[in-house]
Amino acid sequence: MEFLHWSCLDVAHWIESMGFPQYKACFSENFITGRKLIHVSCITLPRLGITDFQHMKTISARVGELLGVSEPRWSRSIADPPHDDLTGFLKMKSRTGQQTDSLTYEQFLINKSK
Repeated sequence: MEFLHWSCLDVAHWIESMGFPQYKACFSENFITGRKLIHVSCITLPRLGITDFQHMKTISARVGELLGVSEPRWSRSIADPPHDDLTGFLKMKSRTGQQTDSLTYEQFLINKSK
């Protein structure tokens, strides 16, 4: 999960490497680090200034591939958890602080089951 250590510039370079150099500033000016990528989706991209629907779909899919997560199905039962364990862990890691910085996936799973 090296992307968790990416700076805003690293994320901007990654966006450029996907063929979207026009969006580098959208990510860097909004301080999107690797830890914040979990929040990047078709819902949030317009707030960053990205409104081309095809670009939004591509970026959102590539973020999901990078993180190893997928969007919840719209047809899922409301009894199902809203996301998988990895997504929950990455959302927790998107926060800052000493406790979050030291949290490992294994610790997250143990704490979750308590």
